[in-house]
Amino acid sequence: MRKSLTIGVAVLAIAATSCARRAPVVDPIPPGPTENIPPAQEVNPVTGDVEPIELPAAQADLVAKAGSDTVYFGTDEYNLDDASRATLAAQARWLLANPNVRASIEGHADERGTREYNLALGERRANAARDFLVQQGVPLARLLTVSWGKERPVAQGSNEQAWAQNRRAVTVVVR
Repeated sequence: MRKSLTIGVAVLAIAATSCARRAPVVDPIPPGPTENIPPAQEVNPVTGDVEPIELPAAQADLVAKAGSDTVYFGTDEYNLDDASRATLAAQARWLLANPNVRASIEGHADERGTREYNLALGERRANAARDFLVQQGVPLARLLTVSWGKERPVAQGSNEQAWAQNRRAVTVVVR
């Protein structure tokens, strides 16, 4: 009897300590203002790459204040002309005035040429635009580049008018 009483008391003691009130878990870092929240990003389910999220309202503001989000290139070219430099300078001023956003510079090509050639040309165009923005003082860490080659035409058609619209670099505001 004494043995079962000892076991009973031990079981009660264990039960009592496991039911004891525990202190709530408190996050040691209190939430701060929303500007300090890291940017939300999407993960591409196929590649696993983190992809930035476009900001349409900020994009519209960039276009309104800089005049355009797009610069154009000649056939098989990636050098910036005077008009492209003026557009990019205005974009740089906007980016410097809005330090909480990043930009993805997207290079494009027209439909002529191989896929590989157009991807390389789109990359050179995106890099040319990015390098100019950096020269204007935009931090490199805020700029991403991507080449779409001929995969995302803005104008359909197999004529000079469509090709001219597709030879471009577009600055896309992202977070």
